[in-house]
Amino acid sequence: MPANPQPEAASPHAALRAVRRSRRAHTRRTLTVSLGLLAALAAALCCSLAYGDLTLPLSDVLAALAGGGTGGADFIVLELRLPRALTGILVGVAFGLSGAVFQTLLRNPLASPDVIGVSAGASAAAVAAIALFGLGGAAVSASALAGAVLAAALIHLLAWRRGVTGYRLVLVGVGVSAVLMSVVSYAMTLSETVVAEQAKVWLTGSLNGRNWSHAVPLLVALAVLLPLTAAGSRALKVLQLGDDTATGLGARTERARALLLLCAVALVGVATAAAGPVGFVAFVAGPLARGLLRRDDPALVPSALTGALIVLASDFVAQHLLGSQQFPVGVVTSVVGAPYLLWLLARSNRGGRGG
Repeated sequence: MPANPQPEAASPHAALRAVRRSRRAHTRRTLTVSLGLLAALAAALCCSLAYGDLTLPLSDVLAALAGGGTGGADFIVLELRLPRALTGILVGVAFGLSGAVFQTLLRNPLASPDVIGVSAGASAAAVAAIALFGLGGAAVSASALAGAVLAAALIHLLAWRRGVTGYRLVLVGVGVSAVLMSVVSYAMTLSETVVAEQAKVWLTGSLNGRNWSHAVPLLVALAVLLPLTAAGSRALKVLQLGDDTATGLGARTERARALLLLCAVALVGVATAAAGPVGFVAFVAGPLARGLLRRDDPALVPSALTGALIVLASDFVAQHLLGSQQFPVGVVTSVVGAPYLLWLLARSNRGGRGG
């Protein structure tokens, strides 16, 4: 009786072909999602430039962008609406990218700058500048950037125990955030009513009154920070596997983590300096992008585009779809992000991970 044939072991060439097919499928999916997000972002930009107190035909908007519009349309598009929209896009890119870096590095969906105290540091410094020292404009932006960096350094220092774990960093960050927000409340209590209202609008996150003096410095900052973050993206994929695995693969985990965290903190700082702490954009952009990709990887480019789309679309809703009064963009992003946070916490509790 003939023996049962043994299954043939897969050849190294077959395994290599399977890996290559998987990589090509991942690349195609990433490209498709990114192009779809770009198309949605372009549509949102056209709506932002066309609609307002005076609605412009799309042909006039495109002519103004191409340099061939009429004087009135040129002024409305290029001086009033485009700087605000561009600031919103850049702020969304910065928040979305920073959130993806934080969540991937710390391997925790709660590890966004909104939650772990980096945004709170920027808020505390900016509100102190407005309410206690009567500063405005560039001084408030510089204070917000400095506050984000100092808060991140403090959180990292307090969480350090022969290394930093994501769980410990989140816990320390939540505590530091609570302290910093009490500083915000104290500063607003001491200030006059008009100044407190100004600080309150800034704390919500707003694109009102944004012009080229806000957009250009942000664009320059991102021109430096985006390539640095992209250069660290390969290390980010290795660090996602865990410190032990990353060390075994030859990665210098602490150095790579410190560089990427520094880039992420700087992204939060410059975005907050430009528009205030627009809530929950960094928190939801990464998970939404990974959901579109249907895989769990850093998803840096889709996260950045998702963040930009969230901010620009939310600003359009805040301006035109909530009645006659214009609201800060942070009101709309909070309405989107807060339910996601509650859902995430509820899911963690159902899974036995939330205590």
